[in-house]
Amino acid sequence: MKRLDGKTALITGAARGIGLAFAKAYVAEGARVAIADIDIARAQSAASEIGDAAMAVEMNVAEQDSIDNAVACTVDQFGQIDILINNAAVFSAAPITEIDRADYQRVFDINVSGTLFTLQAVARHMIDANVKGRIINLASQAGRRGEPLVAVYCASKAAVISLTQSAGLNLIAHGINVNAIAPGVVDGEHWDGVDAFFAKYENKKPGQKKREVASAVPFGRMGRAEDLTGMAVFLASDEAEYIVAQTYNVDGGNWMS
Repeated sequence: MKRLDGKTALITGAARGIGLAFAKAYVAEGARVAIADIDIARAQSAASEIGDAAMAVEMNVAEQDSIDNAVACTVDQFGQIDILINNAAVFSAAPITEIDRADYQRVFDINVSGTLFTLQAVARHMIDANVKGRIINLASQAGRRGEPLVAVYCASKAAVISLTQSAGLNLIAHGINVNAIAPGVVDGEHWDGVDAFFAKYENKKPGQKKREVASAVPFGRMGRAEDLTGMAVFLASDEAEYIVAQTYNVDGGNWMS
């Protein structure tokens, strides 16, 4: 028997990167997966790649109607949602004196409000359907401490850690476990944009920041999306039943807590 046999998961931002790695790992463990993403064409391609155990659903976590529709669509297709992974997020960087209000709002709308209100919508479904579910939020090592050029992103991920604690303590009364994963620096196509921010503000050559960050990881390299899947499967499984409101670092030794 596989660890997630008979379970259904909704994963936001799952058309690529970490979210897609989670989807593949969950299907390998027996789950069915709704790949939710604002890029529906890419989500459909990812679901097709995985096979019959995956479906694509269009979802913009910054819009309540889109959240509600994605949850309803997943329930209609699969019957219920047993697992939610709040993975959708965006990155931004700027010195404090150059932070733009609209960019700040965009980051918090997706990283914080998107996490909270997707969690809320799925939790309501779980309670109504008497599902003893699992909710896993994606935090970050950036939520553990500030960085000179990453104030908004760091603050948004600190908020995710705090939301995980509060929601975990509240929802365990309904048999719903809420926990989080805090990755370190994870390689992927998004790092082109991250590297460009630091090239601009730290006067570095393209690729220089990425090399510096990778060499600073105690493990000896940047993380890969697949490095996070073991924790994601564990927290969704029955083995994690007694774990409540925790945030686990999976970062190659970058942060200790």
